[in-house]
Amino acid sequence: MNINFIHWNIDPELFNLFGFSLRYYGVLFAGGIFLSAAILRWIFRKEGIELDKLDTLTIYGLVGIFVGARLGHCLFYDPDYYFNHPLEMLLPIQFAEDGSYQFTGYLGLASHGGVAGLILALILYSRVTKQPLLNTLDLIAIVAPIGGICIRLGNLMNSEIIGYPTNVPWAFVFEREDQLPRHPAQLYEAICYLLIFILLIYLYKTRRSQLRYGFFFGLTTSLIFTARFFIEFLKERQVAFEEQLVLDMGQILSIPFIVVGIVFVIYGLRKTKSENALELDKEINAQSPITSSVT
Repeated sequence: MNINFIHWNIDPELFNLFGFSLRYYGVLFAGGIFLSAAILRWIFRKEGIELDKLDTLTIYGLVGIFVGARLGHCLFYDPDYYFNHPLEMLLPIQFAEDGSYQFTGYLGLASHGGVAGLILALILYSRVTKQPLLNTLDLIAIVAPIGGICIRLGNLMNSEIIGYPTNVPWAFVFEREDQLPRHPAQLYEAICYLLIFILLIYLYKTRRSQLRYGFFFGLTTSLIFTARFFIEFLKERQVAFEEQLVLDMGQILSIPFIVVGIVFVIYGLRKTKSENALELDKEINAQSPITSSVT
């Protein structure tokens, strides 16, 4: 019996006014950016960084995330279609065979592309504002899981990226798809990202002086994509060609991010340890008595 299963049939649209559709996904996407920016404001104040740079960072980050996520979906998950419909990559419309079109919103965003786009945007931001790149990556990395949480909750509201059928008591029946109880894979990821965010805030508040030079960027990247890699085993394949693969596209794309994240964690720890050792030597030398000899 499935009386304990959660039946999920939320309308993805909040409202539709004169053909303009406002969806939960868009609201949550924007909410994640707003909340991230609010936490970054607190971090910027603690770091002594001018708050006007936060506005610039928000613009660069928003453009980088969106363009990267959209292109990532188009190029990695459905390249044949989008190469034949290039305008649909960046326009929220879909063309019909008779030449007409309809407003559909952006049907597909890829988190891996979003991360890559964000990194490129941060490199450009650092060059323009003369802010240290590794420090900028670290600060953004602390709030990055917030965006991941909101995006996965948006996927839940859309009843998309669903898990495999299961009989676990907390299974969801996504009635817009079928009547099978399934793993709520979106919630699994959202919970993982929340735990990662809590860990990052704790480390930032307690050990910021000891963890620098890309450590937070590396830790966030490796943890998020490790979680993504393993949760993918519980998800339905997103596109048909993945059925022929041992690992799905999400897992394949996660591997290089995990490796890069581990490299940055190691580099950050070694660099900070080396710098701390150098500062300690300077303190010891400064405290040593000055001796002189008379001949």
